[in-house]
Amino acid sequence: MTGESTGPDTPEGASAPLHVTVHPPTPKGARRVRVNGEPLGLAHNLSDIAEFLRRAGLEIDAAEVAEAGWIDWRGVGPWGWDPEVRG
Repeated sequence: MTGESTGPDTPEGASAPLHVTVHPPTPKGARRVRVNGEPLGLAHNLSDIAEFLRRAGLEIDAAEVAEAGWIDWRGVGPWGWDPEVRG
């Protein structure tokens, strides 16, 4: 980074804003993850999301995923994986 402040869509270490969306749980409890509109996969936990983001070029720990203000959690927050809670 060049010392510029990051906005709500710019995670620390990212060279450009990222729009990360985690959709509500599917009937089987997985959540679709997209970055800038591109599907990354189905996550079954926070570690899966961290791995998807790592593959997209962003180093983040699974514990940091839940606290990241730049992730758009749809329906329920980071602790919602129950398919009964779909928002």
